[in-house]
Amino acid sequence: MLEIGELALDIWKKLMLEPLKDSLVAILLDGIKRDRCGENVNQTDLHGVIHSFVHVEEYKKKLPLLVYETMFEEPFLAATGEYYRQEASKLLQDCSYSQYMEKVIQRLDEENFRSRKFLHPSSYQKVTQECQHRMVADYLQYLHGECQDMVQKERRKDLSNLYTLLKPIANGLSVLVKEVEDHIKCTGLKAVSNLQGDNVPSQFVESMLEVHVKFTELISNVFHGDKAFIGALDKACAAAINHRENTKQMCRSPELLAKYCDTLLKKSAKGMSESEIEDRLASSVVVFKYIDDKDVFQKFYSRMLAKRLIHGQSVSMDAEEGMINRLKQACGYEFTSKLHRMFTDMSVSSDLNAKFIDYVREQKTDIGINFYIFVLQAGAWPLGQANLTSFAIPQELEKSVQLFEQFYSSSFNGRKLTWLHHLCTAELKVCYLKKTYFVTVGTYQMGILLMFNNQVHLTFKELLENTRLQEKELQKQLQSLLETKLLLCDSQVSDEQQLAEGSRLSLNLNYSNKRTKFKISAAVQKETPQEVEQTHVAIDEDRKLYLQAAIVRIMKARKVLKHNAVIQEVISQSRTRFNPSISMIKKCIEALIDKQYIERQGTSTDTYNYVA
Repeated sequence: MLEIGELALDIWKKLMLEPLKDSLVAILLDGIKRDRCGENVNQTDLHGVIHSFVHVEEYKKKLPLLVYETMFEEPFLAATGEYYRQEASKLLQDCSYSQYMEKVIQRLDEENFRSRKFLHPSSYQKVTQECQHRMVADYLQYLHGECQDMVQKERRKDLSNLYTLLKPIANGLSVLVKEVEDHIKCTGLKAVSNLQGDNVPSQFVESMLEVHVKFTELISNVFHGDKAFIGALDKACAAAINHRENTKQMCRSPELLAKYCDTLLKKSAKGMSESEIEDRLASSVVVFKYIDDKDVFQKFYSRMLAKRLIHGQSVSMDAEEGMINRLKQACGYEFTSKLHRMFTDMSVSSDLNAKFIDYVREQKTDIGINFYIFVLQAGAWPLGQANLTSFAIPQELEKSVQLFEQFYSSSFNGRKLTWLHHLCTAELKVCYLKKTYFVTVGTYQMGILLMFNNQVHLTFKELLENTRLQEKELQKQLQSLLETKLLLCDSQVSDEQQLAEGSRLSLNLNYSNKRTKFKISAAVQKETPQEVEQTHVAIDEDRKLYLQAAIVRIMKARKVLKHNAVIQEVISQSRTRFNPSISMIKKCIEALIDKQYIERQGTSTDTYNYVA
């Protein structure tokens, strides 16, 4: 049963709309077409008649828009598609690429406005999609064809227009995203290749940051921060940063970034305010996040941090801790745990020295010198003990060293102290000249100079016997003392020549220096290629242990697992530190089979069992 109003609408549909629908729709479509062509039309009549299709069955709960959709909307969409198909073809003939995009955006805006003037809201999206299909989707190949040139020349307005057109189209952006990624990668590689000079680490990091900042701004403004383009930026930056010219060698990026941070965190970072250093360190984390071999960075960074802490070269402890906290946020606590322990050791050492001074007072002993010790955990500090040279401690130091060892063994039973003399420094007072000088030297240099307290002349052989240093090490230490003219040699010695056993060395009694306080550095303080090579060897060993531990954890949890599943799990767990090679994982599996942590299952060669 219908109510009176509903009955009237039903009669209107049967007697008016259905018999007249063809001619009525034709008149409506003609009116809309004239409106598109800029002619004056009676908009109120058009709107009223179109909406009569809507109102006629609005009372129905099911499919209230069926009449509107079948009688008007379907033919309207077909006519719209045909109109814009012809319009697109005409624009292609008359306009350039850039003009075509601008005209299409203009037509889309006009049609959206027209939809809101005449149509029911349910049609808005359908009309837009029809226009986009005819003017954009049908010409995707044409639009994609200019992508490469447009991206390489960074034509921002054109790129913005192209993004606007392609965004709503399924897979429309894929080609543009790929071109943007390739362009960023190419720009990044160009910026960081063929770097030369002393400040290669700074050039590398700052060039890469310039590229990142430039394209982040472009993506934000041109592509409205679209996630697909942000992903392309990340992939491109990672590819440029982790690029290696020789695939057999390790990537240098982690080492360069660590050296860049070292430059900023050293006291020698002149001309920079504290806030500027903080900003640059914060920016360096952007590069760090893209590095694949984060364990390589960790190794180099920890070695450089150790040198800064031991030699008191840090620009500030706040800056050091701030950088470590940034690394922890990026990679988690495990990544920075050893770095935190290094800081803990520094504060513990401060307390130990205070307690040692009290101990000396209690013993009523005068050690005769100011004596400060760092006690460092071997497991936390990257200070190799394998190549320690022999050294006879000067008599002036023996008493203080013995007292400290007694104090330490009484406080910490069972712990063994290993003295790293090559990392120690001493301040000597030089009293035999016209002026008194205070010279800061290394322990080995101190041992050499103290021998001249009793004699003015000594031969190389005598120094070798008394210091017990290795010949090569003694040559190096003497070279630095000869260069500063504190010692003189009876024969001329160049960098290429070596001191002979009979070479006679003597104090320079006419030495003078404008400064009364100065430092004599060791002959070779820069990192040698051998040290870098040793670091890489240590990294390889650490990686093998890390992978073996990961395999054991996985197998302990799963008990039985196929070979490919083990490989995938290990890669997944290791990705935050480095990208392991399949061959390295296989070697680690074989090593664990030999160690009887896991075993192959029966006759199956690709299934492993955990051995409890």
